Amino acid sequence: MLLELARWLSDSHVRAFGVFEYITFRAVLACGTALFIGLLAGPMVIRKLTELKIGQAVRGYGPESHIQKNGTPTMGGALILISVAVSTLLWADWTNRFVWVVLLVTFGFGWIGWADDYKKVVNRDPEGMSARRKFFWQALIGLVAAVYLTFAVSAPANAELWPLFRDWVLSGFTLPLPTRADLIVPFFKSVSYPLGVFGFAALTWFVIVGTSNAVNLTDGLDGLAIMPTVMIGSALGIFAYVVGRVDYSKYLLFPHIPGASEVMVLCAAIAGAGLAFLWFNAYPAQVFMGDVGALALGGALGAIAVIVRQEIVLFIMGGVFVVETLSVMVQVAWFKYTKRRYGEGRRILRMAPLHHHFEVGGWKETQVVVRFWIITMILVLVGLATLKLR
Repeated sequence: MLLELARWLSDSHVRAFGVFEYITFRAVLACGTALFIGLLAGPMVIRKLTELKIGQAVRGYGPESHIQKNGTPTMGGALILISVAVSTLLWADWTNRFVWVVLLVTFGFGWIGWADDYKKVVNRDPEGMSARRKFFWQALIGLVAAVYLTFAVSAPANAELWPLFRDWVLSGFTLPLPTRADLIVPFFKSVSYPLGVFGFAALTWFVIVGTSNAVNLTDGLDGLAIMPTVMIGSALGIFAYVVGRVDYSKYLLFPHIPGASEVMVLCAAIAGAGLAFLWFNAYPAQVFMGDVGALALGGALGAIAVIVRQEIVLFIMGGVFVVETLSVMVQVAWFKYTKRRYGEGRRILRMAPLHHHFEVGGWKETQVVVRFWIITMILVLVGLATLKLR
């Protein structure tokens, strides 16, 4: 919105407004705007959630120390989404296809989380929406996004998207995608693997849905999920800027994805909104993110990683999210196996997800959170190192 105004003013011989053409400048403004909106609206949102008695219902099988959290306002992720949406719409280029697809994925998953949180709050059901129903909607939104991104990443512009799809169908579904759609292996100069349409769509679906659920599983302690999201989102913004520019992508041996650099503005908005939310979510939390925030932010990270062709790097930088998810999968699988074989379920961890394992083991909540932040910071630096170490 403001970009178009700045362009009009610049064309009217007010050349100073030409600075708004720089994506890095608008990214800084987007981050600052989202941060300001979040800090300003935060107290009002928390007060309103408290008045409506939208409080967290703590699961009975969680750590005993979490009982005191019962009744803390939840669904605070709506504050993040509002900040991201307003900031992005103000400073991003509305004609950019990648910005819109990430926003649609973000708010699509946010809608699922909202429905889940609403059921928890209204029905006082700590479990919320059934896992099957939640997964169905995640899978559907993820599938639509995956199909679109398969051809959007491959086509230089939207005008060439339909012809590419048509040619693929007419070829008997055998037409290969351009090399820019290959799976990039980090730390190697020329190692990449062509995926084909079905492979690209499957990987995209897995990354978006998987990351969404991984962030949701991690969101169990005050500030635990939001800070890694801010760090990873910021790093992906740098990747977006690189692959969106012909010169930088060529120099650093990355595929050039026309239009991807504009996603940096959205990444900056996520970072600003996340930091504002952390102000209120830091221990002891005044508000919880809820599924409305966790599912949405995870889906956004997944979609951005696909656009900038850094799925494996996302796996590295989001190591905390990956381990948290694996801890739940292993715990459940082992419990079911031992119960079927020995008649009694056994556990590998004291409690899953992994952050609860350390809590039960004697770590304070703040220790778990800060140490997981430190691990994420190290992993993000490793991910950023792949920009040059190839």
